[in-house]
Amino acid sequence: MATVKGMDRLRAKLRALPKEAKKEIREALEKSAGEVVRMAKQLAPYESGDLRNSIGYTFGTYRPDNSNVRGMSATISDGDPDLTVTIHAGDKKAWYARLVEFGTAAHTIRSKRPGGLLNINGRLIEQVSHPGGSPRPFFYPAWRANKRRIRGRLTRATRKAAQKVASAP
Repeated sequence: MATVKGMDRLRAKLRALPKEAKKEIREALEKSAGEVVRMAKQLAPYESGDLRNSIGYTFGTYRPDNSNVRGMSATISDGDPDLTVTIHAGDKKAWYARLVEFGTAAHTIRSKRPGGLLNINGRLIEQVSHPGGSPRPFFYPAWRANKRRIRGRLTRATRKAAQKVASAP
């Protein structure tokens, strides 16, 4: 039977890899999420400031307060909360984030109340035509602009962690 010299050392190094890699990858994810958030805030249209203030990122499982809030999630590993980051836009005040991002189609709003809707002049009307809104994207352009850099940063972080563990005595 053949024996491999240094097998115990190799096994110890392989066991240390996940801890070291987790630390390096989390730092890379945090830096990357911060860059995407900063760019999305710069690109977001500014009126009241609520939309810009609603853009952020969260580690772990993200559950928005408002069902209109959407985010972009990046997960390394099988759903590890320490290595899952969600970049999100929208909250209770800025529930309209996705309407700004993608725009709205022209549509007619019909009254559900008997007697119609109350108009500004005090007249009751049955329906209102809305011209729609053009898209003013801020979220996905920020993601797409940084996606390549993020991939490279995560690859380098993983490689750096593996090299640290491999070079340890």
